[in-house]
Amino acid sequence: METIDSKLARLRGLLKEMGGVVIGYSGGGDSTLLAAVAAEVLGERAVCVLASSETYPASEVAEAMETAGKLGFPVIRIDTEELRDEAFAANTPERCFHCKTELFGKLVAIGSKRGIRWVADGANVDDLDDYRPGSRAAATLGVRSPLREAGFTKGEIREISHRMGLPTWDKPSFACLSSRIPYGTRIESDILRRLDEAEGFLKGLGFRQVRVRHHDRIARIEVEPEEIERLASPGVRRQVAEKFRGLGYLYTTLDLTGYRMGSMNAVLGREEKK
Repeated sequence: METIDSKLARLRGLLKEMGGVVIGYSGGGDSTLLAAVAAEVLGERAVCVLASSETYPASEVAEAMETAGKLGFPVIRIDTEELRDEAFAANTPERCFHCKTELFGKLVAIGSKRGIRWVADGANVDDLDDYRPGSRAAATLGVRSPLREAGFTKGEIREISHRMGLPTWDKPSFACLSSRIPYGTRIESDILRRLDEAEGFLKGLGFRQVRVRHHDRIARIEVEPEEIERLASPGVRRQVAEKFRGLGYLYTTLDLTGYRMGSMNAVLGREEKK
């Protein structure tokens, strides 16, 4: 059986062969590991770029910059404007394709100015199990996924990050706030703001892995299965219900299945996921 150490050696080898890379850095566990290893192998030829937009909470951006500062690699910040793109705002199942096309296009341009051929994202092997049209955008623009090429799973990324002392080794997974909105419901700034505030409130209560799914006047909360009982306890339940009413939700529901990646994709048929 292949070991994590052999995969790490392969990752280092891939990055060395690339000779330089522009990394789509988010401050999450995957992109932080990629950035850390790339900085070690390539030095200044590893360029990290962090995109800010309404679809990502300001707190996530600030935390990503703090992490980069602790680890000692510089980050270029850029702004993306997904909501100005009607193809994105309409929120079809192709939403992520349009978002990633804009982002990766900007990363390719940054690389071109610096004489760097390759752009890379933090996708790993486990991402193949979910519907990710953004991967098609990556393929179209020649973006590589070194962690996936090296064979890393999410669990292995956490393990090697822990070994390397990276502060993101146990950071909860995060996806842009647009992923909380059902396909066909238009993405608007006000909805994104409400979702950000709702999830921030739950995290303030100590829930680490949280999703608030927006269904018009209904908010559907996902937390880890072992946290469901605490969220449903009378005291916490009342606090959450009151807060969510203040955010404009008529009904607040608790998903008894608990948090799972890509739950909004459950409505898609097999043909739509191709």
